[in-house]
Amino acid sequence: MSGKQIAIIGGGPAGLMAAEVLSVSGHAVTVYDGMPTFGRKFLLAGKSGLNITHSEDYQRFTTRFGAASERLRAALDAFTPQDVRSWASGLGTETFTGTSGRVFPTVMKASPLLRAWLGRLEAQGVKLMTRHRWTGFADDGLVFETPDGLKTIRSDATLLALGGASWPRLGADGSWIPLLRDRGVEIADLQPANCGFDVDWSDVFKDRFAGTPLKSVTATSDAGTFPGEFVISRHGIEGSLVYAHSAALRDRLVRQGHATLFVDLAPGRSVERLAKDLARQDGKISLSNRLRKGAGLEGVKAALVRELGFQSLNDPGRLANLIKALPIPVVRPRPIAEAISSAGGVRFDGLDERYMLKALPGVFAAGEMLDWEAPTGGYLLTACFATGRAAAKGINEWLLSSA
Repeated sequence: MSGKQIAIIGGGPAGLMAAEVLSVSGHAVTVYDGMPTFGRKFLLAGKSGLNITHSEDYQRFTTRFGAASERLRAALDAFTPQDVRSWASGLGTETFTGTSGRVFPTVMKASPLLRAWLGRLEAQGVKLMTRHRWTGFADDGLVFETPDGLKTIRSDATLLALGGASWPRLGADGSWIPLLRDRGVEIADLQPANCGFDVDWSDVFKDRFAGTPLKSVTATSDAGTFPGEFVISRHGIEGSLVYAHSAALRDRLVRQGHATLFVDLAPGRSVERLAKDLARQDGKISLSNRLRKGAGLEGVKAALVRELGFQSLNDPGRLANLIKALPIPVVRPRPIAEAISSAGGVRFDGLDERYMLKALPGVFAAGEMLDWEAPTGGYLLTACFATGRAAAKGINEWLLSSA
């Protein structure tokens, strides 16, 4: 097979990984991105430490993608978390495993890895075209808005790696959805994932505690029970522990119109122990003192009990049960533009096993624009890398079969 012209639209992890594979195969690969630079969301993720993958047992790792886990398995098997680490090492970025099992570059930042990656791609002949915003299909090719006006570009195969709709200022804004729906591609509506939630706090509570972290707690939803911490915001709740429950809370809101996150404010003490310790307190002292002396709660934890406790505050048994399962009723997810990632996208039923769109032969899709989601912890990046590679392999196979 002689080298073909390949257009990759989207310069994030999935698109760049596909470009790496396809350029090695001898194709003329061009990556187009609407922004002034590549990998902008990748760089943002690295500002607080680039969580590139996760070190947990691989069988457990492959279950982290919800309903799409089985569909993604082949792609993940072909580019495992260990493969991610080896790939990064080949670009001069060594990694380490944190106490949580998350894997980070030793330098923590994303920029050295991205610079080396783009350098490798250019050395392999990949053309990197910024400020080329894809606006749809024409009879004779792909249409882009560029600084020099509209351009139509022809390709032998096209990969779409346009992301979801979280952090749209970085380039992924979901504007591709109507372009594909008009061509008969089945797409699940995008929803916020790994997001915060609105809670109807009282003015007194949010004025005093907005921005305060809630540490050393566990939280329970339909997703299970996990330890961690989160932050009280003026709007509601944010942070890693909330994100771990976000899909379950969001889906329950859709199904039932209401959802509750149950928080254990004293995970190291049983409800029986708490009830006894609270019962020993003088009933005449203030609630704040009873919580501090009997349960070890003060500050934001004590304030949450007052905010959400309603009629349970005077009875030691009820108060103990409240502390062990404090119900935080969430009203709605925060907007998708604030979310770390998005759920929904191109349905897997509309893709063949090569990641080609059934409605558009010769057009493939990868990354976050597909209908899957995962928690934070390196799962998102790993699946973007893996689907980019899988789609590149699919393009090679399709080109061979079409030759």
